[in-house]
Amino acid sequence: MGIMGFLRERMGKILAFFIGLALLAFIVSEVVRSGGSFFRDDSNELAVVNGEKVPYDKFNEKLEQNSAQFKQQGQSISPQIASYLQETTWNQYLSQMLIGKEIEKLGLTVGDDEMSVMIGDNNPDPQIARQFADQQTGQFDRNKYNQFKAYLQSGKADPAQKEAWHNFVVDLIEAKKATKYMTLVTNGLYVNSLEATDDYEAKNKLVNFKYVSLDYASIPDAKVTLTDGDYSAYYDAHKAQFKTPQELRDFEYVTFNAAPSKEDSAAVKLQAEKLANEFKTTNNDSLFVQINAETKAPLAYQRKGSLDPKLDTTMFSAAKGFVYGPYIENGSYKIAKLVDSKTTFDSVKTRHILIDLASAGGEDKAKAKADSIKKLIQGGKSFAELATTFSADKGSAVKGGEIPSFDANGVMGGGQGALVPEYYNAAFKANKGDILVVKSQFGYHVIQVEDQKGSVKLVKVGVVDKPLTASSKTQTVAYSKAQAFLASLTSDNFEAEAKKEGLKPRTAEDVTAIASGLPGLDNARDVVRWAYKAEKGDITDKVFTVGDQYIVTRLTEIKPKGTLALEAVKKQIEPMVRNEVKAKQLKEKFDSALGGGASIDQVAQKVNSKVVPVENIVFANPIIPGQSAEYKVIGSVFGSAVNKISKPVDGAQGVYVFVVNGFTNPPALGNAVKQKEQIGQALLQRSQGLVLDALKDNAIVKDNRAKFF
Repeated sequence: MGIMGFLRERMGKILAFFIGLALLAFIVSEVVRSGGSFFRDDSNELAVVNGEKVPYDKFNEKLEQNSAQFKQQGQSISPQIASYLQETTWNQYLSQMLIGKEIEKLGLTVGDDEMSVMIGDNNPDPQIARQFADQQTGQFDRNKYNQFKAYLQSGKADPAQKEAWHNFVVDLIEAKKATKYMTLVTNGLYVNSLEATDDYEAKNKLVNFKYVSLDYASIPDAKVTLTDGDYSAYYDAHKAQFKTPQELRDFEYVTFNAAPSKEDSAAVKLQAEKLANEFKTTNNDSLFVQINAETKAPLAYQRKGSLDPKLDTTMFSAAKGFVYGPYIENGSYKIAKLVDSKTTFDSVKTRHILIDLASAGGEDKAKAKADSIKKLIQGGKSFAELATTFSADKGSAVKGGEIPSFDANGVMGGGQGALVPEYYNAAFKANKGDILVVKSQFGYHVIQVEDQKGSVKLVKVGVVDKPLTASSKTQTVAYSKAQAFLASLTSDNFEAEAKKEGLKPRTAEDVTAIASGLPGLDNARDVVRWAYKAEKGDITDKVFTVGDQYIVTRLTEIKPKGTLALEAVKKQIEPMVRNEVKAKQLKEKFDSALGGGASIDQVAQKVNSKVVPVENIVFANPIIPGQSAEYKVIGSVFGSAVNKISKPVDGAQGVYVFVVNGFTNPPALGNAVKQKEQIGQALLQRSQGLVLDALKDNAIVKDNRAKFF
């Protein structure tokens, strides 16, 4: 071996050693930095945005907050709502991250003085003003706000409330920074006089014209042959429309119905009839409902209009103990019993003084204090003054202890919430003017019954429901069919086998990674998860259960983020491509009719159509009466000379030839200020969404949500 060969060999080994050492150092640094293995995904990594990790637990904390707020509005969270909340929360989180980075680059801050104004007493942030608004007037209640801040600063404040307030203020500050950022952007918006004039003319300049049209529908689809060139030409001209911000997948599936059979329904009905007989004779209606009902609900008095329609028409005129049903409703057999009825006041008006157990020094002292306050009131002392001095309910204390009127279930008027049962039950049993001392979970209430209005009949109805579910036999038969179908499949016989079994495959198109449902199937999350692990052409290796259906699927398309390939959109664009090919044929027909300086009437006669006159069309509303919007046609009309017959124009519904009769110009725009303001306001309304869209388009996002939800 020569000296050069020796050196090459030695240098190769030295380089290999140093390259290996560098790679090892890189790997070790990554392990140290991330706190985990370099060779596996971070189990808490929901996403990576511009290199910054989004921890799942932090995101989920925000998602749970949004879900809790949704539940507080009395809404139940279905799979579709859960998917909506997750997507909404993700957009909020992503927007905050992206705007936060821009704010950091620009050095935008909220100073101490500015923050003092935001949470001050005189003119606080609108969110604070709304939270501490007077329930009657809707105006900011400074006293209520001051009392709350004093409570937070006292030693009695609940640590959870203090933390919640701290988080709220932090969110206010971040929102203020975002507002500053958006203001910087929107202050750069400008509308010039030319834009104002164009907008004014587009809305006010009128045109009258005549047209002849040949609809695409006049050529049967079967007589049109589409070539690869036709598809490519349309795709290249409209490529911008096929950009997708996230990965999408298409799959086809067949369903095997495991819904309850007639025999299943008869069996559940027989069970419900047996329960109806037992319900008539039971001595403990509440216990019977709790033991036998699928949907367990406490028995409560209800007024007319609040029951299910079938019960509302029967229970208010029935005798105590009356049993109605079995009847079927919302997929269940139900039996209802009139447990009790009574006539009572429609509403009761009270005021109260709340003695807090902790503040009073224990239950005995709180009870003694409430009793002494009751004696002071009976002796002539002002209830309002005592409420202001002693009541722990600061919201009502500033109003002399007054709270809104409430019904027999403690629900206050104006959607202002509900009272605890001990309070409203005692108030409804008392007489007008009575002063009561009542204990609840909040402490001891000194209550004065101020007024009792109206008269209303209430009923207490117990309902036992038995869901109409499929028997194991019905489910087994359907599942066996699905399994047999799955076993018969190969890589290319999905449609053929489905046809052989008399099944029609359904298609799920453009399914996102976090979708919860499919057409006609509410909760198909397992199917979607499978789709995002499968390869194109894959058939599921198991039968999926979705509600009362068994599903077998095949992945037909993977559409990656970015501009979709022609093959991925070929089926989608087929109708438009066909219309373009038809347009060429119809244009040729028009071209032959236009020869020799023909008039619009002669053209109509030659193509076996008719002339249609149109009046007073504006550019801003490009709709031809009796047709759909025709942007290209109306745009061509406004760019044409008067009394000159046009060349054929391919529109949305067909091909048109037209002649302009004349334009009516509006009065000259003397002052463009109003027009500029209108355009500027529209720009301002769109700007925030457009800024966020631009930031998202430029961001590099690795979205792993499909692994977690």
